[in-house]
Amino acid sequence: MGKQVLIVGAGVGGLCSALRLASKGYKVKILEKNSQAGGRLNQLKKDGFTFDIGPSFFSMSYEFEELARDCNIVLPFEYQALDPLYSVHFHGNNTPYRLYKDIHRLAEQFKDIEPDFERKMKRYLDECKSVFDETVDVVIKQNFDSLIHYIISLLRVHPKHLPKLMRTFWQEVGRYFSSSEVQQILSLVSFFLGRTPFETPAVFTLLSYTEFVHDGYHNVKGGMYKIVEGFVDELNKMGVVIEYNTEIIDFQPRNGKISVLIDSNGRVHNSDVFLINADAAVFRGRVMRQKSFDEHHLSKMKWTMGYLTFYLGLDTKLPHVDHHNFYLGADFRAYAEKITQHPDNLDNPYYYVNVLSKHNAECAPEGCENLFFVCPVPSLQLKSDWSDRDKVVNGIIDDFSQRIGVDVASHIISKTIYTPHEWAKMVNLQYGSGLGLSHDLGQIGGFRPKNVDEKFCNLFYVGASTTPGAGIPMAVISSKLTCERIEEFSSVNN
Repeated sequence: MGKQVLIVGAGVGGLCSALRLASKGYKVKILEKNSQAGGRLNQLKKDGFTFDIGPSFFSMSYEFEELARDCNIVLPFEYQALDPLYSVHFHGNNTPYRLYKDIHRLAEQFKDIEPDFERKMKRYLDECKSVFDETVDVVIKQNFDSLIHYIISLLRVHPKHLPKLMRTFWQEVGRYFSSSEVQQILSLVSFFLGRTPFETPAVFTLLSYTEFVHDGYHNVKGGMYKIVEGFVDELNKMGVVIEYNTEIIDFQPRNGKISVLIDSNGRVHNSDVFLINADAAVFRGRVMRQKSFDEHHLSKMKWTMGYLTFYLGLDTKLPHVDHHNFYLGADFRAYAEKITQHPDNLDNPYYYVNVLSKHNAECAPEGCENLFFVCPVPSLQLKSDWSDRDKVVNGIIDDFSQRIGVDVASHIISKTIYTPHEWAKMVNLQYGSGLGLSHDLGQIGGFRPKNVDEKFCNLFYVGASTTPGAGIPMAVISSKLTCERIEEFSSVNN
């Protein structure tokens, strides 16, 4: 009893969980809604180009290395550290700021706009390290059985960090730096959490430590989807079956447990244990029909922003454009406010551009380049009408063309656009919110939806909207926490 596990969803959390469980002798099967694995970490092949369509780099590489050790496998993809981490381009300034991990080298770029930058940066990063060291094991890397358990755990955190709960990321950075450019650059990481720096709690400045000191960011040789392909290959060796084009829409209970899950074709799927890699909050509401996660309650929760992503294949090379680039609009704060307060006006946006083919020639035809654009936009909760998508995309392409001095539009031979509508449909995202539930103080740690179901003892969750949160490293950690739950359940029910 308890040794058969059915996983719903082949995203990073589901794949990592399958590896952990299969390596410990569990009989694992995965059901995936789409025609290929990966979830948000996916791939598009079109017109001879290969695009990463989700994350384009990752942090906390040691979590992957730990996963490989736990599963007794060799990590099935190659990665290398980024340095510089990325380039930041300001509107009206043709000189990019390249974010080197060498603080002295970084300081040289800011000597004219932020006096004594190196000393300030070291002081800032020391404080970020302190937050990281005292919170990551307490809030991120453990399960919580109750709110009391969570609160008792928080008491282990030094009280000097309590003021950060009252400040925003932007306000915290402003305590160390006076230059608007520096404040904007250091605040960009908050967008990786799916909220603006004017909303994100200051405690998340710990991410600056992970960027510049602790582990940095990493590229994957051949593109990020190599992570998924490598994991699927390892699962095949372990005998794990992945059944694609299978969406779960219903269930049957029996004696306080899930008996079977039912797919959209009426087929039933039984198992001892069920692990959900779909959005934990959305699945509880739409499939499990839990009242506390119905549409009314979901609308009261706080969700991350949406993302407008588009993918361009060009018939020319762009040798002067870096691999990872952020382009900031004329008014950083004004655009951040538009995302949440004025969703119908998306002028002067901030956006990111990834040139995958710069270091992966096989991802584009010879002499060509592939570009991946990401622009933070309102979720469908705020902006449901995306009939203006072409206007917004063309505006970004025009802005990018002006900044790099190349008429990009005249070189496009492949073009694909995903608005929050496409993302919502593709991976069942509430309101097309790119990273699921936001990381507000009332939605982290013990306040986040649990990774074990409230009613059914053999139903578990892994991924963005459960413990510990969103992002690739969090999905890997989430798999470890959830598998600990499953092993506890299995030991009792054997």
